[in-house]
Amino acid sequence: MRIAFLTAPEGVEQIELADPWRAAVEAGHEPVLVSTKPGRVQAFDHLDKADTFAVDEVVGEVPAESFGGLVLPGGVANPDFLRMDELAVTFVQAFFERGRPVAAICHAPWTLVEADVVRGRTLTSWPSLRTDIRNAGGTWVDEQVHIDDQGPNPLVTSRKPDDLKAFDEAFLEVFARQTV
Repeated sequence: MRIAFLTAPEGVEQIELADPWRAAVEAGHEPVLVSTKPGRVQAFDHLDKADTFAVDEVVGEVPAESFGGLVLPGGVANPDFLRMDELAVTFVQAFFERGRPVAAICHAPWTLVEADVVRGRTLTSWPSLRTDIRNAGGTWVDEQVHIDDQGPNPLVTSRKPDDLKAFDEAFLEVFARQTV
C-alpha cells in the first residue's frame, strides 16, 4: 500500500515520523513523505532540532486518492502548522470521504479537529488535546492505542512516543484490512 505521511515543513516529532515509517517499510508498504512545501522537513526531538527528511510530494500537487492510507505524526508545532494550511486540511478530509484508513499520534489529532472529522468518533491523543477533541464532538479516551471503526473510515490513534510499538502494530493491522 502507498501510505502518505503528512507533515509540516517544520516541527514534526522525529520518532513519530521515523518509527511508523520504518514499520511501514518492514511490512512491505511504500511510505511517501507529503508536506505543504517542497524541499526538506525539519524534524525535532521534543524542542531540539533533529534530522531533516526529503519531501516526496507536495499537498495540492498530489491527490489523496493516490494513497491507500494516511499517517499523521505528531510534535506540538507540526499539527498546528498543518491545521492552518487549507490544502493540508482538505487532503486529510479526503481520506475520510473516501473511507481510507487514517492513523494519528500524540498532537496530530489537532489536524483532525480542524478537518472536522472527529465528530462522533472515539480517539486518544496527548492529554492536552482532550478538550479540543470533546469540543469538536469526539470522545476522548486515555488509552495506549484506540481503533475507531464507527465512521466512514478506520481511525487509529495513540497518545505519545512511548505508545509507538502499539501504534505501529495497530495501524499496520488496520491498513492491511483495506482493499484499495
